[in-house]
Amino acid sequence: MDLSSLLTVEQILPQMHATERWGAIVELVDLLGKVGKIKPEDHDVVLRALNQREETMSTGIGFGIAIPHASSDKVTEVVAAFGRSMGGIEFDSLDNAPVKFVVLFVVPRDQFQMHLRTLAAIAKLLNDRSVRESLATAGDAKDILAIFKSRGNASK
Repeated sequence: MDLSSLLTVEQILPQMHATERWGAIVELVDLLGKVGKIKPEDHDVVLRALNQREETMSTGIGFGIAIPHASSDKVTEVVAAFGRSMGGIEFDSLDNAPVKFVVLFVVPRDQFQMHLRTLAAIAKLLNDRSVRESLATAGDAKDILAIFKSRGNASK
């Protein structure tokens, strides 16, 4: 699963406003609603699914990365959003460091393998220090998407 195939410029927030984990998740789910990836009536159900996942263990995986994710019967395809925080977000990460990059995704409930593949692909991509450095200095959402496209194609 290539992250660039899940994102559009409209699904990227180059400057998140949230300063803590739950606010960041809400901000990205709101964005997915605004661009029509999540129906208004499904907003709270999707947030509850993400919250349940976060309560089991933080999705802050370290190196300034968080990948909040859940499965839901309210989506028919994988939907994702990316957010960048220059100031850092308190995410209860494994390394206790603030999160700079948040990739949120929701997978249809019956697609467990897709869920695992998506999570693994995102983690692998963001584990590359040069990708994180490029994302940190990207000017806007178009530049961020271009980084995902170039890195996604390089890994094939």
